[in-house]
Amino acid sequence: MSSFFQCVALLLVGLGLFGEADAQLYRVYGNKKIAYYTTTVDKSGRGDFTSIQSAINAVPKNNRHWVSIKIKAGTYREKVTIPSDKPYIILKGENRRQTQIVWGDHDSLAQSPTFASFADNIIARSITFVNSYNNPVNSNPQMPAVAAMVAGDKLKFYRCGFFGLQDTLWDVSGRHYYKLCTIQGAVDFILGSGQSIFEKCSISVLGGALGRGVAGFITAQGRDNPKDPNGFVFKDCKVTGTGSTFLGRPWRGYSRVIFYNSNFSNVVVPEGWAPWNMVGHEEQLTYAEQECYGPGANTSKRVSWEKKLSSDTVQQFASLEFINADGWLSDQPF
Repeated sequence: MSSFFQCVALLLVGLGLFGEADAQLYRVYGNKKIAYYTTTVDKSGRGDFTSIQSAINAVPKNNRHWVSIKIKAGTYREKVTIPSDKPYIILKGENRRQTQIVWGDHDSLAQSPTFASFADNIIARSITFVNSYNNPVNSNPQMPAVAAMVAGDKLKFYRCGFFGLQDTLWDVSGRHYYKLCTIQGAVDFILGSGQSIFEKCSISVLGGALGRGVAGFITAQGRDNPKDPNGFVFKDCKVTGTGSTFLGRPWRGYSRVIFYNSNFSNVVVPEGWAPWNMVGHEEQLTYAEQECYGPGANTSKRVSWEKKLSSDTVQQFASLEFINADGWLSDQPF
């Protein structure tokens, strides 16, 4: 990633072996875009680095080249941060069951993330992020313990796992796409003000850890202005687990969450949604379900203020255009 490599990259762009879009550099293989540079993390010492953070640290500031960091199977006990000045990074594990990043920090949202990403244009594949403070379930007092904090714009997660109990996935802000992921927790375990689509994801509820008669909350979405474009959309997802849970409650005053064509087990409480601090102002919230099914999808006892959106409106949210109007998903390497 020295100036020598940058000069070579510019030469190869001219030869058609490399491509450039929006000032990002990548290689072209057939009709596929792939990373310009690849490095390997192996905790056994057989790669370029033994820790994930050291591989990220080696990426130059204000990077323009897509860098693929291949992470060999293993449990990496470290906190990992991608700072805002290191975009265009791909973290690629071998398998989400075998490649795990684990840490057990807690107390506050800002302090606790096992993984924190602040940069734009980040991709993660086949990795599990764990906050082990309360997962597996144990006797530790319940408090915020974030597995992944996702900020920045244009981030994709494929076949990743996010495991915690409270505040597992903090989807802070920006446009994000989660596909074929597993997200586990009990209280507000998908939260934040991201503009995000969760497609074909497994939502695993640990409501049984909260005690008899205590229901959890899947989402705590933080849209705070009716003009803000953000919101959470769950498309073709599956909600299972133990105990009971609400689909969500509002972190801020114009919270927006939509479930579309998703399978709900009986862990979902009949009311569906909770108003939290918005009692008396529920009309500001956009909570909706359409074409969901399963024993928890019966809407006959849902709260009266659940939105009844038209099919056309739901499709506007369920379409990838909700996050991809400028085509960034196809601009990124495979």
